[in-house]
Amino acid sequence: MKKNMGSIDRTIRIIVGLVIIALGINFQSWWGLIGLVPLLTAFIGWCPAYLPFGISTCRTDKPSN
Repeated sequence: MKKNMGSIDRTIRIIVGLVIIALGINFQSWWGLIGLVPLLTAFIGWCPAYLPFGISTCRTDKPSN
């Protein structure tokens, strides 16, 4: 698995995941478990939904001549 998420993308996913989990706890709903998905992808650094579209938010270093 090649990483396809940059640091800003990962940070946003961590925040969104924690907010969803907190809302699930606050409203005592199982829907809060959905927050685990953005957390998991953020910690792995790879999003399978990006593959079909060829998206990558990772910064790539271009070789200098």
